[in-house]
Parts: sequence; structure tokens; C-alpha cells
Amino acid sequence: MLKINKLNVDIGLIQILKNVSLDLEKGQMVGLIGRNGAGKTTLLRAIMGILKTKSGELIFEENDLIKLPAQKRAYLSIGYMPEDRKLIPSMTAEENILTPAWATGIKDWESRLKWIYKIIPEALELKDRPSTSLSGGQQKLIALSRALMVGSKLLLLDEPSEGIAPALTKRIIDILNNLKKEGVTTLIAESNAGHYKGMLEKSFIIERGEIK
Repeated sequence: MLKINKLNVDIGLIQILKNVSLDLEKGQMVGLIGRNGAGKTTLLRAIMGILKTKSGELIFEENDLIKLPAQKRAYLSIGYMPEDRKLIPSMTAEENILTPAWATGIKDWESRLKWIYKIIPEALELKDRPSTSLSGGQQKLIALSRALMVGSKLLLLDEPSEGIAPALTKRIIDILNNLKKEGVTTLIAESNAGHYKGMLEKSFIIERGEIK
């Protein structure tokens, strides 16, 4: 489903990713494991087109992502949950979840939203709350719900369990385990692979911008 081959990404004059290669098959849950600053976020942002690639291949279902504008990723049913959540402050939780549907015009958004609320019932309870009133963990749940709204083929999750209370970390792991059972294809960038014991088909270790 996703093939990355010898990808190189610079930020300014500094090379961050160095000949990164990995693959992800349909229905797999795969880990991208590394310390802070290892290049995990840079790789996810490159897949989403937020950062430009210097060289290499980035193929999703026969689509050359490097040639596509960044906004077209969502049209390919790729959902992205950034580490810092990036909720829109002026919107409610549900409005944040629906932003990808409004942007792409997906026709089955109502059934998709109903499915998301079934998987993440906490999001239903929070739906009318202003996003600014939510705790960090609650914002993670809404950001995950937003990624699911459009990510029917591929989910890219950046540190979903980072910086939140242990109880909410456990809850997010439970949700991801249920998504795995649903067959959702997922790439998880994390510093702690221990959270996902028994869940990942395979893991790629990234150090200083290289897959080890």
C-alpha cells in the first residue's frame, strides 16, 4: 500500500532523512520507533506533503505522492494525526472532526462519523465542547477522530500516546487495538514501542534520520 524508497529530506541546510526505505501493506499496523529528534515527525510530514522531499520515491497505491500537491493526500483517504494535535480553537470538537469531510466533500461522512463515535465514544460525549476547553488527552482523542474521518485507507499517527495521563494512554492503545481488529492500515510513530506489544506486525527503528 505504501512504499518509501531511499527518501531524503532536508530542512533548510540540514539533511534530516537519509535514504529512508520502508513498506506498509494493507491491513498492517506498523511502528516507526525512535527517540525525539530521530526523524519520525519529518517522515510523516514528508508523506503528507508538508515537507518537500529532496530525492527518493514515495508511492501510495500506485500514486506518486511526490508529484501531488499536499492537499491531495486527504483525497486519497490518508488521515494524519500530528503530535501537537493542531485543533482549530474556534471550533467545537465535532467541527474539528468534520473539517476533513468539508475539505474533501466525502459523501458518506454521516456514516463515517457514526462509526467513529462507535469506536471512540468519548468523542461523542465531547462533540459540543469548544476545543480550547479540552484536556491534552481529550484533544488527542479528537485529533485521532479527525484523522479517522478521512483516513479510511491509511492512518499516520505521530506520538499518539505522548504527553498524556497514563489512563488516557491506555485508552488510546485500546482504541488502536480495536482499529487493528477492524483492519485499518496504520503507521505509528512512537518513542516507546512497549505500549504496542503484540499489536505491530513489524517495526522500523529510526536513528538520526536513518532506518536501522
